[in-house]
Amino acid sequence: MFRKLFFVVLLLVVFFTSRAQLKSPEEFLGYKIGTRYTPHFKLVNYFQHVAAAVPSMVKLQTYGTTNEGRPLLFAVVASPEHLQQIDQLRANNIRLANLSRDKMAPQEENAPAFVWLSYNVHGNETSSSEASMLTIYELVNPAVTATKAWLKNTVVLIDPCLNPDGRDRYINWFNSIVGKTFNPQRIAREHREPWPGGRSNHYNFDLNRDWAWQTQVESQQRIQLYNQWMPQVHVDFHEQGINEPYYFAPAAEPLHEVITGWQREFQVSIGKNHAKYFDKNGWLYFTRERFDLLYPSYGDTYPTYNGSIGMTYEQGGIGAGLGVIVEEGDTLTLTDRAQHHFTTSLSTVEIASLHAGRLIKEYRKFFNDATSTGFGEHKSYVVKYEARNQERFEKLIQLLTKNGIQFTSATGVPAKGFNYFSGKEESFTAGANDLLVSALQPRSAMVKVLFEPRTKLTDSITYDITAWALPYVFGLNAYASKDKLPAGAAINIRNTVTNPETSYGYVIPWNGTKTVKTVGRLLQKGILLRYAEQPFEVNGQQFDRGAVIVLKTSNQKFGDGLWKTVRETANADGVQLYPVSSGFVDKGFDFGSEMVHPFRAPRVVLATGEGVGGNAAGELWHFFDQELEYPVTLINVNDLSRANWNEIDVLVMPDGNYRFLNNKEELDAFKAWISKGGRVVALEGAVAQLAKADIGLKVKKADEGEKKDKAPGYDALHEYQHREREAISGYTPGSVWKVDLDNSHPLAFGYPAFYYTLKQDDNLYEFMKEGWNVGVIKKENQVAGFVGAALQPRLKDGLLFGAQQIGNGTVNLLSDNVLFRSFWENGKLMFCNAVFLSGQ
Repeated sequence: MFRKLFFVVLLLVVFFTSRAQLKSPEEFLGYKIGTRYTPHFKLVNYFQHVAAAVPSMVKLQTYGTTNEGRPLLFAVVASPEHLQQIDQLRANNIRLANLSRDKMAPQEENAPAFVWLSYNVHGNETSSSEASMLTIYELVNPAVTATKAWLKNTVVLIDPCLNPDGRDRYINWFNSIVGKTFNPQRIAREHREPWPGGRSNHYNFDLNRDWAWQTQVESQQRIQLYNQWMPQVHVDFHEQGINEPYYFAPAAEPLHEVITGWQREFQVSIGKNHAKYFDKNGWLYFTRERFDLLYPSYGDTYPTYNGSIGMTYEQGGIGAGLGVIVEEGDTLTLTDRAQHHFTTSLSTVEIASLHAGRLIKEYRKFFNDATSTGFGEHKSYVVKYEARNQERFEKLIQLLTKNGIQFTSATGVPAKGFNYFSGKEESFTAGANDLLVSALQPRSAMVKVLFEPRTKLTDSITYDITAWALPYVFGLNAYASKDKLPAGAAINIRNTVTNPETSYGYVIPWNGTKTVKTVGRLLQKGILLRYAEQPFEVNGQQFDRGAVIVLKTSNQKFGDGLWKTVRETANADGVQLYPVSSGFVDKGFDFGSEMVHPFRAPRVVLATGEGVGGNAAGELWHFFDQELEYPVTLINVNDLSRANWNEIDVLVMPDGNYRFLNNKEELDAFKAWISKGGRVVALEGAVAQLAKADIGLKVKKADEGEKKDKAPGYDALHEYQHREREAISGYTPGSVWKVDLDNSHPLAFGYPAFYYTLKQDDNLYEFMKEGWNVGVIKKENQVAGFVGAALQPRLKDGLLFGAQQIGNGTVNLLSDNVLFRSFWENGKLMFCNAVFLSGQ
């Protein structure tokens, strides 16, 4: 009896001792939150401490790692009763969304609402990760009874830092230059973050634009986890300019039409709950402004289109450091910023708890409606299969798979639908090799958002691009049908390629980035290649312009191991090789013709540093490093004058401000390098700067016929209240246009006679008289997205993509971003053409 009593007492002592070991962030770190920055490893240490101290309420896991090897953490915070059955609760939540593979019925009654809090997606928006530590402590602190009541019908999911690499980049810099006491003067260097800043991840990508596209390793790992939980509420914590009051829901217009009445209604409820606490503390805030719910790849829209109440919270503070004087004269501190995010974190959990039953009911209805009637007028989307587009076809399938979107093949039935390429309703056959995506599925809202030919705007003042339909992104013809088409068999992507042997040579069709990767790897191994300027046919097989030819004749030094190396390289990349036994072709030019050129490995430099767009440079760096695996040297623009131009074949100039173009001596040296055979690949704003420097082309001005006769001074008459709307009449935030291509030029090899571009500015250029006008916009070529009324008539009869020969060199001009956020798949081959082919 006494022994049993002893053990009971011992267990109670151990229990309460472990509880007593729980420390607040201040006790654990040794400083009050907001008085110093917490590096990521200490953030990790604190979450591990909480999980160890309160294992009955916290389950911590590492769901991935960043490019720089930092862990990505995920904490599940729940009542002891819920945590004991967390796997069953999660499985039930997936059943509520009609996403479970088992056939068990979901339980709505007493099901907890899942609330996901995402902190610090932008590394230099630092206050939210500090707030995450306050939040988890408050949720598990035994002295706080209110949060325990909330956890009776909620489960809180916390990602304390979505972007550890960016956060540490900022914090390490700040800690290296701040004094004993922070300086709140705005001009102080601690408020002037150097290039590229901590906002982005390792590759300078904005992770808050990557939720749907998942081009980055952090996004890929996070969305895989997200789709295993599918929360009812999701919050994405941010910071904005230092003079801005706090922003929280409800969101601004435009709201996408798939957003339900309940999702809109509950945003108001959440906003009112936050306002109650902010009013009590005398904190300023605003709602319904600036931050809309349209572009599908944000941390608020992506969850919203997946059935959640998705929201962005914005605290003033970018560049504030530990404290900064704002325009009103007050000092905004990190402590203030963290407290504001802490307050909305708890308020979100509170309001979700109060309405947990309704959240579950409406969540269930969202997914039942999705599977029964679907979102939108179109019930089926058919993407046509063409062998030459197989790589992009497979990449589309991969994107759908990553987003949990269901698809099958079609069945060969006749159908009617909107043709994305012609812009008309047409009859077509949904072939057995075509991709069929039904709108009647759990992720119906996401399907509509990603595939709709034209997105409806309730307000033309938007925060991001307004067109992104996947058929245009991937350059694949497709149809949107209002009919429910029958599903066919499952579609499987080729996992392996086994290439046949040859004794003479191989031909590699130039039709995608996988081909470019293989060719680049062969060049790096020292294998000599050639490419065809004109189409040809051999052994009954037709090959288009740009086809790469590998011959034994030029590679005798490799002996018998040549073909094994070529096959192993191509097999590893999933690239099909076509064996040939002779250089004599059936049609076209033989392999020894002057129309078949040597393919040389270019030495590529990418301009980076101050003045260059960080995201723009990052897209290109990531593309070379991760997709092509081709060597590229990153040189800061300010160091270009010290570079050995004889060791540079190609200079890639991302969007940016290149001051050396305004220096006559440096500009002359740059032109001399081009004349000797140098090649330039200029993108976006870099093209405009080259035009100003009289290199390549001229900006197209409005035609005289477009100017209307008005009374003197008429243009000066404006109403102040309409200034924002008048400003947008001359711009496009991101719209899709059809570009006519001269695909006989190497810059457009691998393309049909057209290309769909994402236009984000008003730049258009005059046709070049002595250069090659490869990609041009003709009249009425807009396809989708918002374009201001004043800009619309100007975007016609002009140049977007071209090549200008200067001496022995070439300037390749890509005035639109063909690699936009690394998801605009159809533009990647054009960039490769500019780097590897055009000007060879």
